[in-house]
Amino acid sequence: MSQFQSIDVADYYDAQTFKRIEEFAKDKATPFVVIDTSIIAKQYDDMVNSFPYADVYYAVKANPAAEILTLLKDKGSNFDIASIYELDMVMNVGVTADRVSYGNTIKKRQDVRAFYERGVRMYASDSEADLRMIAEEAPGSRIYVRILTEGTDTADWPLSRKFGCQNEMAYELLVLANELGLEPYGISFHVGSQQRDIGAWDSAIGKVKSIFDRLRDEHNIVLKMINMGGGFPANYIDKTNQLGVYAEQITHFLKEDFGDDLPQIILEPGRSLISNAGVLVSEVVLISKKSYTALERWVFTDVGKFSGLIETMDEAIKFPIFTHKQGELEKCVIAGPTCDSADIMYEHYSYGLPNDLAIGDRMYWLTAGAYTTTYSAVCFNGFPPLKDYYL
Repeated sequence: MSQFQSIDVADYYDAQTFKRIEEFAKDKATPFVVIDTSIIAKQYDDMVNSFPYADVYYAVKANPAAEILTLLKDKGSNFDIASIYELDMVMNVGVTADRVSYGNTIKKRQDVRAFYERGVRMYASDSEADLRMIAEEAPGSRIYVRILTEGTDTADWPLSRKFGCQNEMAYELLVLANELGLEPYGISFHVGSQQRDIGAWDSAIGKVKSIFDRLRDEHNIVLKMINMGGGFPANYIDKTNQLGVYAEQITHFLKEDFGDDLPQIILEPGRSLISNAGVLVSEVVLISKKSYTALERWVFTDVGKFSGLIETMDEAIKFPIFTHKQGELEKCVIAGPTCDSADIMYEHYSYGLPNDLAIGDRMYWLTAGAYTTTYSAVCFNGFPPLKDYYL
């Protein structure tokens, strides 16, 4: 009996959907990702129905394709923007400035000026220098300060201390924002991408409540918004709770601290809206062993860390990989095609692929709609960026 997990496509896609994707993909040169936008539409509807009191700001960095931006714009989504280039992307499909938040705490002065001139009035910050720059270039704008949160080590793709500040600093920055003529509007946090521990939201919301109360009691500053970021999981090899379970618990946490009179709640989903909609199709380039007595095979495919699979770094995100071969599953190392020794997706995690897998066979990487096209290198080893198609 194999010790490895067999991938059943039915756990991720209904038969008709996967057949449609396969049929579309059959004559295309690999590698590429096919994204079914009807799945995105359903995921968005599920998010809105699960959090009827919240405003959705799609995290554009997950996948900025015009087809996705247009779909979400038409469904009423707002947009979390990380750069002037993303602002161009959303405005090119007709998104207005009142539906945009500049959510990156690291930004150039000229970019803040450009955002302001184009009508954007909501900005994230986590430092005094950034806040003073916003006051000069985007006077009177709404400010929300991002706090550091614990518990991101329970996420598959944890966040570092690059973004956010300690609670006391967040409190002081919001006081300063008021003094600078900005509107101290709210607090944001992010519990880590692909977060499995729902309790991480409880801890973060408790911190936010403390800051809300202190600002009201000590400075008569009434904050109006909590930006809870993203973190909701997609369906990779390791299964997660359904979105409804997260929503029920998070709603309980919010009401426990804020009662029925909630402030504005913002969600910034990216992965959870897009990942399950995509299938990345690759081809086996080479299968080899490192010695005549080696027990494990090396399977080299034509997609790798530099062409969309950077989230396999440290083997963090474990994509389900499906092939049509039916042989017994045997342990293998899975690596990409480039001349870089870092281009190995899975070496330590026990991935099993069929023992009759052969050069030229196709590998289907499921749940690959988010953070694949945007992480793809432009020309490493001359390879072009990952191609994408939208159904």
